Amino acid sequence: MMADILFLLLGLVLLIAGGDLLVRGAVRIAERLSLSPMLIGLTVVGMGTSMPELAASVQASLAGSPGIAIGNIVGSNIANALLILGAAALIAPIAVSTRALWRDGGVGTMAVLALLAAGATVGLSRGVGIAFLIAMAGYIYYAYRQERAGGPHSAAFDRAVAMEELDPALVPQEQPGGRLSVAILLFLAGLALIVSGGTLLVNAAIEMAEQLGVSDAVIGLTIVAVGTSFPELVTSAVAAYRKEGDIALGNVLGSNIYNILFIGGITGVAAPTGVPASIMAFDLWLLVAASLIVMLFAFSGGRLSRKEGAVLVASYGAYTAYTVGLF
Repeated sequence: MMADILFLLLGLVLLIAGGDLLVRGAVRIAERLSLSPMLIGLTVVGMGTSMPELAASVQASLAGSPGIAIGNIVGSNIANALLILGAAALIAPIAVSTRALWRDGGVGTMAVLALLAAGATVGLSRGVGIAFLIAMAGYIYYAYRQERAGGPHSAAFDRAVAMEELDPALVPQEQPGGRLSVAILLFLAGLALIVSGGTLLVNAAIEMAEQLGVSDAVIGLTIVAVGTSFPELVTSAVAAYRKEGDIALGNVLGSNIYNILFIGGITGVAAPTGVPASIMAFDLWLLVAASLIVMLFAFSGGRLSRKEGAVLVASYGAYTAYTVGLF
């Protein structure tokens, strides 16, 4: 068991480190292709920082472990809505733009309902995966148009800003510097770390589930989901500490949209899988409820208060205890 825990932790470290290298290299390559900084932020940074979750879900699905593949997606979103957003609100109350909240929170809730519908019918099939990716492209296009028009910032934009503030190396430059060969090497090194880290993590998670006598969905919904969501926890906490509550909220809402439409879409296309009955019966419905509660809290007073943040964090603690069978 101890060896499996160490391998799982090592896998998480490799995933996060690999994701960082991959995005750094991808940003530099995108600069060389003369993409606009805004577009690089919405696509390369926004999607690239989801690589830990993506690698874990795709490799788990390929390994025949839908509980980890889907549990990672759903569990990450539950952790985002309850644990990460709640922790950010505890650090500093989060002021909310009502229009952005309904738009991005609504997109995220609709994505969850779409995953529910898919799970109840054909599962996360290739057709569903393609539909999710088309929806993701449509959302990115809408966000790009919003930014070009000077409208309210989208969650996709806030997610990119949160990552770029935490790691200035991700900020696109108008005049690209450095050598293209170095950028390509960074990208390839990051990709190699992600693949190896995902393999270690998934194999260790499957072994842990067998030894503990629990379903792989339990491990996916808790340990794997929280581990792969660690970058979101750090970026939202830093944004809240800097009194950038809108960015903290946008980072969470954007992450939830990317998790289902982008990660779910790629997973469905690369390795179609069913949605476990236990996740269909409880966890997805809890995610719908959590999404709506966050929107209600934020809308009611125009902000998420520390008291509401405490309720969200306590709710996540209760959910985790229930999931692992403590009560």
